Amino acid sequence: MGEFWPVAVVLAYLSGNWRTERTVRDLASGDEGEFSGTTAFGRLEDGGLLSQESGIFAWQGVPRPAERTLRFLPGRTPGTADVRFSDGRPFHDLDLTTGHHVADHPCAADLYRGEFSVLDVDHWRTVWRVGGPAKDLVLTTDYTRDPTGGHAGGMPDH
Repeated sequence: MGEFWPVAVVLAYLSGNWRTERTVRDLASGDEGEFSGTTAFGRLEDGGLLSQESGIFAWQGVPRPAERTLRFLPGRTPGTADVRFSDGRPFHDLDLTTGHHVADHPCAADLYRGEFSVLDVDHWRTVWRVGGPAKDLVLTTDYTRDPTGGHAGGMPDH
């Protein structure tokens, strides 16, 4: 991949609203799906962010509403994040100080491996590879900062 954009403080970078476009490919069957929507990163009282994704997911041509909520909490080292599911269970760590990060999340018999790439101040991408006994998926998500959404909670642009 090309150059990455280093991010000193991941929570400040993510704060605000993002247009979200995802493709889902099932490598075993060849089926494909697409998600289109928004992700809003709003400030939490503990200094973290609440990530609320909502939009339409179309699988095999059938569109359905879809949403997901994650919590991005301050990480163990400055500028990083501890990403958790909405119920508080750990998901993965996130360190974008180099502009690039790889995280693993074991889930039952499956392994989720996420690659995070910051492309510039207004664009970042995740590629999740999901492998296991019944899964062989690639989920690629592109995030573009919503110019009308600004930064939630007045956080500075880092």
